[in-house]
This record gives sequence, C-alpha cells and structure tokens, in this order.
Amino acid sequence: MATNLSAEFSRYDQKLEFILRTSAQIFADKSYHATSMRDISRATGVSLAGLYHYCKSKDELLFLIQDNCFGRVLQRLEQRLSTEPDPGQKLRIFIDNHLAFFAANMAEMKVLSHEADSLAGELQNHVSAKKQKYTKRARKILSDLKRETKETSVDVTVATYALFGMMNWIYNWYDPNGKLNVEQLVDNVTRLFLQGFLGGLATRPPNFASEAVTESLSVWRLVHSDDSN
Repeated sequence: MATNLSAEFSRYDQKLEFILRTSAQIFADKSYHATSMRDISRATGVSLAGLYHYCKSKDELLFLIQDNCFGRVLQRLEQRLSTEPDPGQKLRIFIDNHLAFFAANMAEMKVLSHEADSLAGELQNHVSAKKQKYTKRARKILSDLKRETKETSVDVTVATYALFGMMNWIYNWYDPNGKLNVEQLVDNVTRLFLQGFLGGLATRPPNFASEAVTESLSVWRLVHSDDSN
C-alpha cells in the first residue's frame, strides 16, 4: 500500500514539474499577463480541469514556479555551504550554485526577473521571505569576506546587489551550448567580481570623482516632449 502511495506521489510530482516547466517557458516567451490558462492547457496537453487539480489559479501557478525555484536554490546552497568555513570558497559556491541552477532553468530565471511584482498578498509575501533569506545569505558571505580581507572601500550593500546584477541577467546573453560551459561562466563571473576587469594589471584605480558629470533631471522629459511633437 505504501509503495503504491509513493508511486502516486511520484507521478503527481512529475506531472506538476512538467506543468511548471512548460508554464515558465510560456511566461518567459509571452509574459505572465499575456498568458491564459488555456494557453497552458494547450501547451501541456492537460485539460483545464486537470490544471486546476494541480493549481487553483494562474497566480498560484506563478507562485509555485517562483517558490519552487527559490526553495531548490536555497536548499542546494545550504547543503553545499554547511561544511565550508572559508568565506572566499563560500562566495565561489554561492556563485556556482546560482549560475549552475539558472543556466539549466533559463526560462524560470527570466520569469523570476520579469514577474517579480506580479504576485500579491500572501503569495508575494511568502516568496519575498525566501528572497530576503537568500539575499541575507549573500550579504553575510560578503561581510565575512570583507572582514577577513580587511577591505574598506566597497559597501556591502552595493557589493551584494552588484553581484546579483551580474548573475541575474545571464538569460539575455548566455548560451549553455555556446563556447562557455557553466564552470567557465562561474570562473569568469567570480574573477570579475573579486578582481575587476583589469585585475592585478591595474597600477592604480581611476579617479572617477574627477570625471563626474552632473546630468539634468529633465533629460528624459525633454526627449519625450520632442518625440510627441
């Protein structure tokens, strides 16, 4: 009896995984708001009644995609970090874990980036809590690394969001079947983040302050006004 029940859960999970992956691809291609449940039904071959057996609404479907992704990324990360004491290696693991997962789930990555504000209420709060936990984990690693290396010139908040900025947009340009495999991608991103583009070749940092230019806050309004004439 237990074996049969386990098999049922396995079939259910496999079908749900198929629905989530297919839905993520459609959301990535068409956008969440432009997609209907009928679109998902046609793409999956699952009847509308069958879809509602797995999720109550399109909102819940988007929630499951986001919650599943963050849950899996966090679980994998905590398992890999649990036995690593070195902050530098922890950062490498964090970058590898993030990029390896999303390089294999590019549609999901686009959905997470583009549809971050499409959920509301408790569904959004639940996903936001996992996002915050993930962001705090990155910030803690960078804080520990900063303390160990006695780095004083870079703010941890800037560093944290700069790191996510480097990693979260790879779906726009990265081809998993192209010249860079995931390991090479991880190595490049890690080196760029820690050493910069020039790395040890730079004799002194550029003086950005002396080149600062103050831009008019109305520049976009001017462009908009010109276009409307």
